[in-house]
Amino acid sequence: MRSDTIKKGLQRAPHRSLLRACGVTDQEMDKPFIGVASSFTEIVPGHIHLKKVAKAVREGINEAGGVAFEFNTMAICDGIAMNHEGMRYSLASREIIADTVESMAQAHQFDALVLIPTCDKVVPGMLMAAARLDIPAVVVTGGPMMPGQFQGKPVDFINVSEGVGAVLSGKMTQEELDELEKCACPGAGSCAGLFTANTMACLTEALGMSLTGCATAHAVSSKKMRIAKASGRKVVELVEKNITPSMIMTQEAFENAVAVDLALGGSTNTTLHIPAIASELEDKGVKVNLDLFDDLSHKIPHITSIRPGGPHRMLDLENAGGVPGVLSVLKDKIHSDALTCTGKTIGENIEDAVVADHEVIRSLDNPIHEEGGIAVLKGNLAPNGSVIKRGAVDPDMMEHEGPAKVFNSEEECVDAISSGQIQEGDVIVIRYEGPKGGPGMREMLSPTSAISGMGLKSVALITDGRFSGGTRGPCVGHVSPEAMENGPIAAVCNGDIIKIDIPSRKLELLLEDDEIKSRIKENPKPERKVKGWLSRYMKLASSADKGAILR
Repeated sequence: MRSDTIKKGLQRAPHRSLLRACGVTDQEMDKPFIGVASSFTEIVPGHIHLKKVAKAVREGINEAGGVAFEFNTMAICDGIAMNHEGMRYSLASREIIADTVESMAQAHQFDALVLIPTCDKVVPGMLMAAARLDIPAVVVTGGPMMPGQFQGKPVDFINVSEGVGAVLSGKMTQEELDELEKCACPGAGSCAGLFTANTMACLTEALGMSLTGCATAHAVSSKKMRIAKASGRKVVELVEKNITPSMIMTQEAFENAVAVDLALGGSTNTTLHIPAIASELEDKGVKVNLDLFDDLSHKIPHITSIRPGGPHRMLDLENAGGVPGVLSVLKDKIHSDALTCTGKTIGENIEDAVVADHEVIRSLDNPIHEEGGIAVLKGNLAPNGSVIKRGAVDPDMMEHEGPAKVFNSEEECVDAISSGQIQEGDVIVIRYEGPKGGPGMREMLSPTSAISGMGLKSVALITDGRFSGGTRGPCVGHVSPEAMENGPIAAVCNGDIIKIDIPSRKLELLLEDDEIKSRIKENPKPERKVKGWLSRYMKLASSADKGAILR
């Protein structure tokens, strides 16, 4: 066992003395040491219950003959960090999380890991660490939040975000927003729609790194606790069989995950996170890029309509059959022989899966859209690619051409929207918000929610930043190269005509190439004065089309 490095032999007497200080017994010295990495924190709703989840995991490990050691890593709530300086740290935190788990596992020579994340950057960060370490691992995602109830209807966090714009436009009173604010998020869990956290949980299960049913088992459910305990038992079995993440997260497994992402119509942030996780397995022949998303998007239909793009929530998906139900619909389009952390193949895991509600999980003969929920757009405005959640775009806006309204930061744009400067037909451009330009590639939920809340139907938004998984509408993000790296988005001026053509996968600035190049040379770049961790991130972050990983 790996842990013998710190507990066997004469030279390890000092090490054992420290382990004994932690309560380790003679009998336990012969058992596998399992690290339990939790992102528990008291300020993030998705994580406030993770102590309870970790306790169930530890019980499962101990029952199966392992010794559990719990430790924590950080977690940032994107909703609380939204629309201020704190959001610059959100995406960057993914790398810290991966490094933290790696450091703890290597320093203490754990034989295996159970990873307990919930929110947006924590799930991919822990998966990056699992891939990097390649020791047996199981992921227990914390589970979705239950929807709230407002005036007899289910609501969630995005309802509150859009409520701000509704108040500004007179469509909602301040008193109604106050009432909504108090009931939209009723307790523990990741926000109740198919936003980034829940999308990543679903893809973790589709990758084979979580036990069957884990992704949609809600945070407050006993099912989540049972899965947590079973995951603790399972990881000891993986140690005995020496099944490691590189045997599970193969090229075929990543293709399965992307297929589920497209079928669900999940968050566009997955086009950052899935390539970032795959980059840790490049030496194993794994390659995931925007081209893979685009290729599969033509083959995989969009079969669920979950918030923010549709009326259903994660609770509906859970009741309809969860990820196993989705996989059962896609069984002829996925790699059914891919190994999972259950020790069985994905095909074996879904043998008994059923779809209980065909309105929530549609059949291939009756999809929401014939193509996948995410589209990759390229053109002279995004030579290396950009992404849009096409499943959340109104049919009338699949093609749009309009004048640019250009802003060099999110704050400038929010001020313009709030003061009524945006008109129907406009194409908002927010630049210098990419991985280097932000730095940190902030989410643009505040402007997109304001647009939706104010009822602006034909306004598009383009950015080299990114969007919350809760964003809906014609919003194109991850424009690459970014403005700070002299991408064409740096050349756009107010009044320039931009053409968005989602069916043709095109994003075009209607200018000659020579004019674009000339403007890029002439346009001054805004200064971003940052220090500490962000200054290092600014120097090392790759472009969005490469997953915004550190190089």
